[in-house]
Amino acid sequence: MTTDPRLARIVHFFETLTPATLAGMDEVYTPQARFKDPFQCVEGSTRIRRVYAHMFETLSAPRFIVHRALCEGPDAFLSWDLVFDSPRMPDGRWTVHGASHLRLAADGRIAEHRDYWDPAEELYEKTPLLGALMRLIKRRLRTPGLQG
Repeated sequence: MTTDPRLARIVHFFETLTPATLAGMDEVYTPQARFKDPFQCVEGSTRIRRVYAHMFETLSAPRFIVHRALCEGPDAFLSWDLVFDSPRMPDGRWTVHGASHLRLAADGRIAEHRDYWDPAEELYEKTPLLGALMRLIKRRLRTPGLQG
């Protein structure tokens, strides 16, 4: 996937992330690292650890699958899926598609982490009540004649 050892270590960390491996977060993030996703913006590896701990507390068997990893200098990019169990989905699994931009410190740890994914499409549209409203809004905002 990647020949850059810094990024290979980070990909391995995310793909093997469990509540027990959260203790090793300081090996991957700098103490002052910043993290931002559609729901929060936090600073410090302790607070970032809390974000992941909350993920494990609220989702059933979450895991990351990294599909692509690219690195150029201090900038790294990952495309990934977050997969977790959900009895509300037909196949029993819920998948969130996303991407991350990572800014690496000189020692190869993550200094800045920004996740990009669409909560409307990946979460809200898949819930019963909110999903109907989101699909209606989406239909109204689409450019006519370009569906498909």
